[in-house]
Amino acid sequence: MTIEATELGLRERKRLATRRAIQLAVLDLSTERGFDSVTVDEISRVADISPRTFFNYFASKEEALIGDGPTLPRDERRQQFVSAGADADILTGIGELLAGGAGDRSGTDLDLVTRRRELLKAHPQLFAIRMANMRTFEDEMVELVVERLRLDAPASTESGRELEQRARLITLVAFAAMKHAWAVWADGAGAVDLSERLRSSFAQMRTLVSSNR
Repeated sequence: MTIEATELGLRERKRLATRRAIQLAVLDLSTERGFDSVTVDEISRVADISPRTFFNYFASKEEALIGDGPTLPRDERRQQFVSAGADADILTGIGELLAGGAGDRSGTDLDLVTRRRELLKAHPQLFAIRMANMRTFEDEMVELVVERLRLDAPASTESGRELEQRARLITLVAFAAMKHAWAVWADGAGAVDLSERLRSSFAQMRTLVSSNR
């Protein structure tokens, strides 16, 4: 490993540690005093950063508490999914895409996830923001599935609207498996790695679909 690569690794670990410290601070303060009473200055002081640094990571205290939602990989894994071919099961591909990226986010930090769930239950307005973020993620996945479907069947006569509807149905089915995986993982106190839990939930879904044909 080169010195440059080592420095990049250290910077990334420091970035992730600071991001986690901010999220822990807002969770601690909100649990102790109530979210509405917490300020960015207080969060920054507890996280041992400046308010300016806080805003380098999060746009608001709401965003810091809600945390990182699921995201799709931006690297070669994304292109591998799109170009997998019509013979490759698309739901299996989505499961692998999600499993492969599960370790890339602080959203897989069980301590943060568990504490955040309790606070979101107590603050419906924050839960609504979380759901809006999930809808954004859903739309992103639909776009990716559309891209995959077009490559799988370039001669298809489906209209753009029909293709998008089919992609959204596929996405919603995948979301069911994803939600199942996250719930089992969180309720099981992280006894199983989230990536493996995602693969298991998608495998269970395929078994259910096959058994009802």
